[in-house]
Amino acid sequence: MKGAARLILPLILVLVCEVNGQRRPRPPKKRPTPAAFEPVEPTELPPPLPPGPPSVFPDCPRECYCPPDFPSALYCDSRNLRKVPLIPPRIHYVYLQNNFIDKLSEEAFKNATGLRWINLDNNRIGTVDSQVLEKLESLAFLYMEKNHLKEVPNNLPPNLEQLRLSRNRINRIPDNVFNKMDHLILLDLHHNELNDADFKKNTFRGLKNLMQLNLAHNRLHKMPPGVPKAVHQLFLDENQIDNIPGNYFKDFSNLAFLRLSYNKLSDKGLPKNSFNLTNLLVLHLAHNNLTSIPYINHKLEHLYLNDNSIEKINGTQICPISLMSFQEPSSDLENVPRLRYLRLDGNHLKPPIPLDLMMCFRLLQSVVF
Repeated sequence: MKGAARLILPLILVLVCEVNGQRRPRPPKKRPTPAAFEPVEPTELPPPLPPGPPSVFPDCPRECYCPPDFPSALYCDSRNLRKVPLIPPRIHYVYLQNNFIDKLSEEAFKNATGLRWINLDNNRIGTVDSQVLEKLESLAFLYMEKNHLKEVPNNLPPNLEQLRLSRNRINRIPDNVFNKMDHLILLDLHHNELNDADFKKNTFRGLKNLMQLNLAHNRLHKMPPGVPKAVHQLFLDENQIDNIPGNYFKDFSNLAFLRLSYNKLSDKGLPKNSFNLTNLLVLHLAHNNLTSIPYINHKLEHLYLNDNSIEKINGTQICPISLMSFQEPSSDLENVPRLRYLRLDGNHLKPPIPLDLMMCFRLLQSVVF
């Protein structure tokens, strides 16, 4: 009996503990309440600047900075702004880059019609109301790079001198948008989504004094028509252009810098005198499909032909003047070829550099072979 009692007693204790456990359940542990999720707006912008000291100008917007030694300037950059603040009439230069502005409404610059400089780079502007820029008759510089524009804004100020619209999503240029812009000297549209259909003969009509046109990194397969003849710098690199029409550059008497690198140009697509331009100083033809060196004018100073498919060089054929003229004693250096820099690496060439090439271009200072 004693042995049985010894076995029964622990069993009773176990049962009692289980019953007590059921009668007195342990309270569940309280989990900390999760903090409310605060959405973070995706951005590459730097953190907003801390508020500065009170401005000496009573009309200075609270979210901006008005430097006391530059009373015509307003700095509103990197402030996490969602819209353009109320700009005082005295302001001529306004800096609004690196914000979250997504629209320019008609109210944006209504009090500051004397603005000369607006920087709106790196925002999210997708729409520009039709009348917002037209009233800014004194505006000379408009920077709207790295935004969400899908077309060139209409009703641009007539006195604009520089228009920078690179790194947007522009795939349309409205008709007659440049017609009244006689003062524009720089138009930058590189890194957009423009194709051949966006350029018509009259697209650039009105840009009589344009000096620099940048259409690089778009979707062009052909040379754009109607490019102003007064242009000094033309950038068309990183497109898909495979040929240049004969006499395309015939009347470009001021063209000094031409970039056509990273295209699909071949010997077949280049008429012989394509680049025989009187004032051309720098010519970029790198990363194309050329197998020979094109004919150049004797005034060209820099020529980039790297990363093509050139296998041999005939210095006699590409020399702008006859090699026989070097044998004649003359002190006149006016017609001596001016080429100073020549890049030929990344082709199928083998050293040494041909002697007739060096005989022709005697002013060469650097040859990358």
